[in-house]
Amino acid sequence: MDASYFWIRFILAALATWRITHLLANEDGPADVVVRLRTRLAKSFLGELIDCFACLSVWVGLALAFAVASGPVEWVLTWLALSAAAMLLERTSPEPLVVERVSDPIEEGQGDGMLRARTENADQAAGERHDRSLR
Repeated sequence: MDASYFWIRFILAALATWRITHLLANEDGPADVVVRLRTRLAKSFLGELIDCFACLSVWVGLALAFAVASGPVEWVLTWLALSAAAMLLERTSPEPLVVERVSDPIEEGQGDGMLRARTENADQAAGERHDRSLR
């Protein structure tokens, strides 16, 4: 196998390692298939493995190294390099934006629409300041 053929296969395998690992560790998947799988495996060894991007990239890289390498030494080096490439790609990708709804205190009956709620102590202190200003 010539060098250019190896590098093309290695780059494709590195991208595939990152994609499969990212899908399994961080995404819901189509029709929430992956999130259901992670939920079922939650408390098991496989559940812990699937939650760790670094751990999972080692095992995904192991499988894909067979498609790239030809000899046993080259296979071991390719296996570890694929995991490392996936980790580097993961570190360069931005953190996902997570949007959470903040509960509305008016809907829950906790506020009157003001940004800061008054407490009894605050009302009492305000009344004392008002009394002192009248003196």
